[in-house]
Order: sequence, then structure tokens, then C-alpha cells
Amino acid sequence: MPTSVAEALADLINHTGTLGVIGVFLPQDPGGKDAAAKHGTYPLPWGKLWEKGIKLGTGQTPVKQYNMFLRDLIIAGRAKPSFIVSRRIGLQEAPEAYARFDRREPGYAKVLIKPAAAAAH
Repeated sequence: MPTSVAEALADLINHTGTLGVIGVFLPQDPGGKDAAAKHGTYPLPWGKLWEKGIKLGTGQTPVKQYNMFLRDLIIAGRAKPSFIVSRRIGLQEAPEAYARFDRREPGYAKVLIKPAAAAAH
């Protein structure tokens, strides 16, 4: 979440509201977009959060809480998560794809690796 998003959320959240930040944030990320991200730090508008009495919660996405429910939606055809797939590759392309993902190159956000299949871009 960019700092500008956190600042906008601090403005939007009602007094005594809650801001939840879920996902993955690494203790250090050499490929981070700025010096703070590279060192695993994230600036927040603490003054605004404190002034408004906003509660802050963080953590990894609770995947196990939702995976069976989402699986059932996919099976029933009510959810189609394939739209997020940016590329399909064969196993031989995996090392280069990981490197491109680490460099945050366009088209490498969600890559499916098909070990037995030829690449299908």
C-alpha cells in the first residue's frame, strides 16, 4: 500500500475506526520501490491516526479462513479468478520468470507454471 493510500485512508476513516492492512510485507526487500521498503519500513500518518483514535491491525491474509469457500465458488462458476493470471509458462521458463517478478516487470504479477506443458503466453 503506497503511503498516499495510507494518508487517504487516515482521512476517510471515522474517528475511533479501524484500519486493517493485510497481505505480505517483508522485513527487508532489496527490490523495494524506495529506501523504506528496501529496509522493511513503512511510513504511516501516525499523527492523524493517533488524533482520530484509529485502531491499526496488520497480518498476513487469512487464507485458510476463506480457501474452502472460494474453492466452492469457483467450482460453482460464481467466481472466475483466472482474470488475474498475467502469464502461463513452462517449467523451463520459471527461473527467468522469478527474476522478472522480483524486478516487478509488467506481465509477471501472477504467473502459472505448467511443468508438463510448453509455454503459452
